Amino acid sequence: MSRDNRGLVTVALFHSMFGLRLVELAAAEDLRAAGHRVVSPDLFAGAVAAEHGSIPTLDDGFALMERIGWETITARARAAIHDLPADTVLGGFSMGAGVVGSLWPDRLSAAAVFLLHATAPVPEGVPAGIPVQVHVAGGDRFAPPHELAVFRASAGRAGADASVHIYPDVGHFYSDPALPDHDAIATEGTWRHVHTMLENLR
Repeated sequence: MSRDNRGLVTVALFHSMFGLRLVELAAAEDLRAAGHRVVSPDLFAGAVAAEHGSIPTLDDGFALMERIGWETITARARAAIHDLPADTVLGGFSMGAGVVGSLWPDRLSAAAVFLLHATAPVPEGVPAGIPVQVHVAGGDRFAPPHELAVFRASAGRAGADASVHIYPDVGHFYSDPALPDHDAIATEGTWRHVHTMLENLR
């Protein structure tokens, strides 16, 4: 089980197409400070978009992701969580939400899932009432209405306790303080909901 005799919850947190950066590392540390066990695999083996302190663009991220290849990315993710408890919570930033979507059908016992800046369908066979959260910017092209509709429909079929949190007037990657998209209020709200969900698993 992801919850041991001290009430620890195990969380696997997957990074965006910009690579494993401070935003994900800081989020992992924040979750650890709240008393959870967190792994944040580096799916790009050290590579990051727009190195040397420059601000990465979407084109930088897509180029890096395509260079590494989706098959390699998901294979690294599977290997990274292979020995974690079956009910490990799955979380992801942007591309990381897609990684969660790829792994989830083989990790149906996950105790909870949270998806930031993108979404993924809920597979059938998950535990009834599993908490699932989606957090996206309003009007985000990476979380268009039809994808949100697919998420809601799949969550309904699977019997998940799903919630969609939409933050208006913010950019796609609003949780990253290093990017122009950043919005402190939306970020605080996102993590408050995630922390509450994880606390309820104890």
